[in-house]
Amino acid sequence: MPSLSPRPARVTADASRRGPLATPAEVAEYLGVPVKTLYQWKYRGIGPNVHKVGRHLRYRWTEVDAWLNARAAYDLAV
Repeated sequence: MPSLSPRPARVTADASRRGPLATPAEVAEYLGVPVKTLYQWKYRGIGPNVHKVGRHLRYRWTEVDAWLNARAAYDLAV
């Protein structure tokens, strides 16, 4: 039986290098927050859209980026 190597832990911001779905750990690293925060946001309904794939939670990178862009509404330019 071939051995399965774990996915790389480092997430790049380059969308062309990311797959379509992300684990909570990958999204947490990308956003710079603990995984526990993502679970709290899911419970409170304030985080990026999350989908259940079987019993696992997965995020679509396009939805994570859209959620992040919607929160960047503060115009800090003077």
